[in-house]
Amino acid sequence: MQKLRVAAVAMNGLLGQTQENLNAIDQWTSRAKDSGAELILFPELVIHGHNDPRTWYNAELVPDGPSVQHLCQLAKKLDVCLSVGLSEKRNDIVYNTQVLVGPEGFIGSQRKIHLSRDEVIHYEGGSEIPVFNIGKWRIGMIICYDNSFPELARILALKGANVLLMPHAARMKTWTEDPDSEKAAAEFSGKYFRMIATTRAYENSCYMVLCNQAGKAGIVDTYPQDSPNQPNHAGGCLVVDPHGEITAQTSFEKIQEEILIADLLPELLWEARSQPNYTIRQRRPELFRLLSETRNF
Repeated sequence: MQKLRVAAVAMNGLLGQTQENLNAIDQWTSRAKDSGAELILFPELVIHGHNDPRTWYNAELVPDGPSVQHLCQLAKKLDVCLSVGLSEKRNDIVYNTQVLVGPEGFIGSQRKIHLSRDEVIHYEGGSEIPVFNIGKWRIGMIICYDNSFPELARILALKGANVLLMPHAARMKTWTEDPDSEKAAAEFSGKYFRMIATTRAYENSCYMVLCNQAGKAGIVDTYPQDSPNQPNHAGGCLVVDPHGEITAQTSFEKIQEEILIADLLPELLWEARSQPNYTIRQRRPELFRLLSETRNF
């Protein structure tokens, strides 16, 4: 395992504007590459937009659709790995999917498992929790609301993941044009992201890389314009080390598109996992049967 430089990009996934979003991904990827990034994380559903009413029509095949093929060509050209969110269509069923591509092409994908709020209108939940080897590190991807379920991060760690990517299109708090309202929304999201990312990193002695969509992606006519279900995302990025300490973060004071660069250091991973109380080593799975039982609450 070697040092890995990562980039997390908070950008707006405009509703239904696939080509414009891909053009923006091209530009951000070039900027990240210029900073030495080898792995670049983009937000959930950033290619097609979050909960666009035309999601079924805009969704594409994975990996054979045009957007993933575009990402593969970009990754090959710049010699990087990209994790990017889009709407996937398979047998007329649509999934909220995060793909991982590299210089050699398509590596794999993660479908969002737990659907939040109105996402059930457009998407079916996934049923697999894969880990991907990109050479220097082993990658797991946990999409937005899925990060609220600690079992997913634990399973990925047990499968050998040592860095977990956390792409979001999180609608945490609405805001108006007033700067104080915008700042309050950004700070609210930052507080939540720091809580969830540091907790999952510490629990599993993994690096966490998080990014969120940034801005108002458009208007969904079926909701009032001030509805919390509108695709308004407060942005922000952060990286957390395996001790649960924040390595790098954006300010969470203003909602804007931005990029965060950080190095993942193998020595911090080894240090965290060599502790006597490393939780994955000390766990008692024979007592955990209840976790796999279905119950009504």
